[in-house]
Amino acid sequence: MRTHYCGEIGEGEIGQVVTVAGWAHRRRDHGGVIFIDLRDRAGLIQLVFDPDAAEMFAQAERVRNEFVLEVTGLVRARPAGTQNPHLKSGQVELLGQKLEILNRSEPLPFQLDEHVGEETRLKYRYLDLRREEMRERLLLRHRITRAMRGYLDAAGFVDIETPMLTKATPEGARDYLVPSRTHAGKFFALPQSPQIFKQLLMVAGFDRYYQIVRCFRDEDLRADRQPEFTQLDIETSFLDQDQILELMEGLIVHLFDSVLGVRLPRPLPRMSYQEAIRRYGSDKPDLRIPLQLVDVADLVKGCDFKVFAGPASDPNGRVAALAVPGGGKLTRKEIDDYTAFVARYGAKGLAYVKVNEAAKGRDGLQSPILKFLSDAAVEGIMRRTGVNDGDLIFFGADSAKVVSEALGALRVKVGQDLKLGEPGWRALWVVDFPMFEWDGEAKRWAAMHHPFTSPVNLDYAALAASAGTAIAKAYDLVLNGSEIGGGSVRIHLQELQSTVFDLLDIGPEEAQLKFGFLLDALKFGAPPHGGIAFGLDRLCMLMAGADSIRDVIAFPKTKTAACPLTDAPTEVSEAQLRELHIRVRVPVKVE
Repeated sequence: MRTHYCGEIGEGEIGQVVTVAGWAHRRRDHGGVIFIDLRDRAGLIQLVFDPDAAEMFAQAERVRNEFVLEVTGLVRARPAGTQNPHLKSGQVELLGQKLEILNRSEPLPFQLDEHVGEETRLKYRYLDLRREEMRERLLLRHRITRAMRGYLDAAGFVDIETPMLTKATPEGARDYLVPSRTHAGKFFALPQSPQIFKQLLMVAGFDRYYQIVRCFRDEDLRADRQPEFTQLDIETSFLDQDQILELMEGLIVHLFDSVLGVRLPRPLPRMSYQEAIRRYGSDKPDLRIPLQLVDVADLVKGCDFKVFAGPASDPNGRVAALAVPGGGKLTRKEIDDYTAFVARYGAKGLAYVKVNEAAKGRDGLQSPILKFLSDAAVEGIMRRTGVNDGDLIFFGADSAKVVSEALGALRVKVGQDLKLGEPGWRALWVVDFPMFEWDGEAKRWAAMHHPFTSPVNLDYAALAASAGTAIAKAYDLVLNGSEIGGGSVRIHLQELQSTVFDLLDIGPEEAQLKFGFLLDALKFGAPPHGGIAFGLDRLCMLMAGADSIRDVIAFPKTKTAACPLTDAPTEVSEAQLRELHIRVRVPVKVE
């Protein structure tokens, strides 16, 4: 029906007769000449209809916004002074020779340039996606996945699909369950990731696998979570951790260069988990913000301020300072607001010192806590934080976990509020994660990543004797404070996998019940292997400059895991439930 996309017509087509098709974006009547901006997925072209062609002109008068049109016309240069430099087609226009209205449109529930609530946007998502911003985000996503596939194909990876209906393995988030009609009372689960299957592919000999795959997790939602999301899933054999990181680093560098024209530095910096927590209070530090946490427990140990002295003497405690350049201008209300902010992370308060004149030492400082600190402590804190006139120091004192999480979040918020962050992209690898973390409620060790992650120390006895200090061959790729990818070298030895299960208090029977098919596979010559999964939605969100992953997904769910467009989830008929051997229990209302 058409010879060209609207947005791709430029000066090279001047003098040609072309046919375009799309939606009437805007119609204007200027002194007897009708102008229509026609829109398709490539952009806009300005159509011009002269009254000399009476029948076609009458047809153009009937056009309204969002009518679907097919137009044939002559490409000509726009008159001087009417060009639009922001459009590829902005130097030309199309003089209409034939116009056909392919379909009419009723008035839209909202105008495409109107700001409306997300619920309305998602209810009429097919209209929301007509907006230029949304269209460009989905086209960007297409370019991202195309670049990923191109790099991996060139690197010898094979695209292999894994099952959507699989076995429930309740580790981590809740599974989405699918009842079986043919096996009464039994259920499939939708995969939280293809983790086990991709390991089986390594046992099968496909040494370089990838898949852009849907994953499902029934968990509480937020801006960067969805019940169904997309990963770039990757697994390799016969590569060690450094080789995997180098290969994946090449993928990200290629992606940013080919899609955004951005050159990321290579090699990307690497930082241990412990260093990231110590300096930034987070295992996904935003390196654009130059603020860092500084430990000062040794300086305040034994001081008269019990808020500091207690955690300073506790092996599980932490006392840390966060120096904020120019923070001295913060008002008491702003400081109170930051105190309320850190309370969300369990902090019981937020001590501070304002630096009016650093050269005067204690006399140049302002804080209610100064009277509890010795001159040596004050001098040491100022020297260690490197503060200057007009700066402010925040303090956190509590368990190491609370201090790191509270000051780590405060670091980012203050940096954003005071516009201390640097522009651009800052990526890094975070490595050397703890193998296990203690689950106080269950009173047992839990895998920090997943139970198939290999420890650095392959000595089974040493691993069992020092689980709390064991380091995993695990790694995360962090970009501008967001984790965009995470993976590990896997356990490929059956004996080592059994040792890890024992430490996680997963007995032989439970292990066989949940992961028997993987354990069996490890008996038959499993190669050394490892991999990574990139969160495609989150990566697209960052590269598009969007605020939520819902803005880079064609048909997302709301924060309550519902779809306003299709009204899902919905009730189903009793007949369907009977086929699935299910009975719905109606909740009893308590008056």
